[in-house]
Amino acid sequence: MKKFIGLDVGDVRIGVAKSDPLGILATSLEVIERKKEDPIKRIKEILSEEGTRKIVVGLPRSLDGTKKRQAEKVEEFIEQMKQKIENVEVITVDERYTTTEAEHYLKNYSKKSGKERRKVVDMVAASIILQKYLDRIK
Repeated sequence: MKKFIGLDVGDVRIGVAKSDPLGILATSLEVIERKKEDPIKRIKEILSEEGTRKIVVGLPRSLDGTKKRQAEKVEEFIEQMKQKIENVEVITVDERYTTTEAEHYLKNYSKKSGKERRKVVDMVAASIILQKYLDRIK
C-alpha cells in the first residue's frame, strides 16, 4: 500500500489531503485551524485513520529556489511532528504556486463565495502538493 497524506502548512491553517490506497490520486480531506486544535495531535489521528505513516509536506520557496522565512517555519513544524509522532516519514516537495493554483481552480470551477473559498483553499493546495508528488514517483 502506498498511502500518503499531504499537508499545506500555514500560520493560521493547515490544509490536509489524502491519497487513495494505491498512491495514484490525491483528494482534499480537511482544514486544521491551528488556533482551535492541536495540529500535530490531529495529524497523528489522521495518520491512524488513514493507516499510513507517510506525510508529504509542501515547502515554500522563492522564485529563484531559495528558502523563504515561511520555509523555515514549515521545517520547524516538521521537526515538531517528528518528535511527537513515532515512525513518521516526512517528504518535502516544492510548493511554489500551489496556493495560486488552488485559488484559480476554486475561483473558476467552484460556486463557493470568496469567504467560503478562503476556508478550503489550503485543503485544495494540499491535494495539489500531494498529487504533484504522486505523479513524480510514478
